[in-house]
Amino acid sequence: MQSQAGFMLEASLDKLREVVDKYKNTKGTTIPILQDIQECLGYLPEEAVTWAADRLEIPRSKFFGVATFYSQFYLTPRGKNIVTVCSGTACHVKGSAKIHDRLVRDLNLAEGQNTTGDMLFTLEKVNCVGACSIAPVVIINHKVNGKASASRIAQQVKKLGSAEGQA
Repeated sequence: MQSQAGFMLEASLDKLREVVDKYKNTKGTTIPILQDIQECLGYLPEEAVTWAADRLEIPRSKFFGVATFYSQFYLTPRGKNIVTVCSGTACHVKGSAKIHDRLVRDLNLAEGQNTTGDMLFTLEKVNCVGACSIAPVVIINHKVNGKASASRIAQQVKKLGSAEGQA
């Protein structure tokens, strides 16, 4: 049976070729290459990064070093909807842990899991989003929700799930 990454690579090979061709003769493009691959596939499958590194004759270790250093890169598939809970000091003091715990329960996420099995949601916890004056803060698909409450955020997430045909 073929892996999801293998399927995604096969399905996106033309796009990956375009990325490689775009940067073929340009030095210092590791980050843009990774950004373009992630844009094509939604994350950075090992198979796709290895394929691009080999074709560009750039050490694989350079790509994976950059991909694991910067938080903007994802080595595992992410859900269609991204929910980010700030856990900075102001947000923590104002109850962000309670919001995060509620979402973990509502999304049925197991210990160490951050993406639902149906790939509909990814729940992230970040150190600080820099919006302390409106703590606690939860970002849902790039929309900032300040002075958030567990019940209001849970309701928004449930609505998103219902819109996708998921109750």
